[in-house]
This record gives sequence, structure tokens and C-alpha cells, in this order.
Amino acid sequence: MPNAKIKDYLHLHFIVFIWGFTAVLGKLITIAALPLVWYRMLIATIIILIFVKARRFPFTLSGRNGRWMVLAGIAIALHWVTFFMAIKVATVSVALATMSTGAFFTAVLEPIWYGRKVIAYEIIFGMIVMIGLAIIFRVESQYAFGIGLALISAFLSAIFSLVNGQLVRSEKPSVISLYELGIGALFLSIYLAATGGFTTDLLRLSTNDWLFIFILSSICTAYAFIASVKVMRHLSPYTVMLTVNLEPVYGIVLAFLLLGDEEKMSPMFYLGALIILGTVVLNGILKTKDGLKK
Repeated sequence: MPNAKIKDYLHLHFIVFIWGFTAVLGKLITIAALPLVWYRMLIATIIILIFVKARRFPFTLSGRNGRWMVLAGIAIALHWVTFFMAIKVATVSVALATMSTGAFFTAVLEPIWYGRKVIAYEIIFGMIVMIGLAIIFRVESQYAFGIGLALISAFLSAIFSLVNGQLVRSEKPSVISLYELGIGALFLSIYLAATGGFTTDLLRLSTNDWLFIFILSSICTAYAFIASVKVMRHLSPYTVMLTVNLEPVYGIVLAFLLLGDEEKMSPMFYLGALIILGTVVLNGILKTKDGLKK
């Protein structure tokens, strides 16, 4: 592998590592999930706006993409809110393992969304994932509410991915991100205003919370997104797919190392998580091979 490729490959691993660290930050930040996501989206929007203006990218959108931007912005906002809620009521490990089902929500929705045929192995893999989820639910039933929230979050991430799959064909990724994050921040702002959420308590954060929120918004959101787009242009889809699927693995390991006994799960939980993650990776491998054949 040429040196440039090795550099891009290591950079991609670093980005995925950062994404895995996002869940740990969500656990460390003491404020509720909704204001946490509001801060994340607002700060990330400002950072990406500065980047887009510095690069002099046009802000105009083509066709009817504005409507899709609104749907994607609301979907990603609700995805993050339910994800961080799941982390706070359960554990990082449970939330990340359950979130891995997002790939199979996408597989179920893709045939409807794009009008293609259902692939037989997707149905089989979906059943295997359900077995992995059933194992986790059985041994970690005290986190049933968190598992439910993580499943909703995974479904919303699938909707977000399908919408972006259409948008990226005609828009710059950084501009897409700017609009989606901005719309999400606006959506949450309207909700907070309507429910009396804009109080002085919203600004009374500890020093640690401010620090963690800034890291979450800048490094884990704005930087990771922009850097991932650049790196993924130079690596094969197969390499990218395998590496990105390490995100929950990195997250679970980081949670165990940084959060201690709270993240120590039963052996059967890790069996269920392994079944889900292994199936997701295998599904990605088969999809990549099918794509290369076409």
C-alpha cells in the first residue's frame, strides 16, 4: 500500500475512533440529551459555516433538495436526541450495540425508497440481528427503555442515510451538512422555545460540560465530517465500510476503559453484540462485492 494510502487509512481509523468517543462524551456531559444536541448542532453549524465561507462554496441548492434537507435535518436531530437519551438511561455499550441495527433498517427501507428488489440475504441477516438483539434484551432487560430508544435512533439514522444518499449526488457534502445541522438546530430551538426550555439554566453549565460539548461539536462533528469526506475519496468502498463498522467496537472499548465498572457487561451481552456487529460487517462485504460486479 503506497504511503499516501496508508496515511489516508490511518486517518480514517482516527476519524472512526473519534466517532466511537462521541458516545462516551454523551455519558460524561451532565445535561439532558435535548439541550446537549442543541448545543452540538448549533456550534457545529457555526464551525462548518466558517469553513464553507472560507472555501467560497456556493450556498444555493439545486431542484427540490431544500425539502429533503428539512427532512434530513429533523431526522438527524431526533436521531441524536434519542441516541444520547439511550446512553443516559442505559449504558454506552448497550446503546452502541443496539445502534448497529441501523444498517438493517436501511436494508429494509432501501427497496421501498429506491424501488429495487429485496435481496434474500438481507432478510436472513435481519433475522440473525434480531437474535443478537433478543440475547442482549434478555440479559440486559433492566435497560429495556434504553434499548427501545436506541432502536428508534437507529431507524432515524437509516432515514437520514437514505435522504443523504439522494442529496450527495447533486450537492457538496459540507454544504449538505451545513444546512442539515442548521435546520436541526432551528428545529430544536423552536421546540425549546415552545416548551419553555430557554431558561438561564441552559447556560449554567459546568466547565467540564462546556469543554466536552465543544469537543463534541468541533472535533467529533464538524472536523470528523469534513475530514471523512476527504479521506473517503481516496480509499475503496470496501476499506471504508470495514473501518466504519469498527465505530461501536471502539466506543464499547473506550467506555469500558474510561467509565469503569458501569460499562462492564455480562458475557452473553458481548455474544449478542458480536452477532449483530459480525452480521453488519458481513452484510457490508457482500454489498460492496455486489456493487463492484455491476
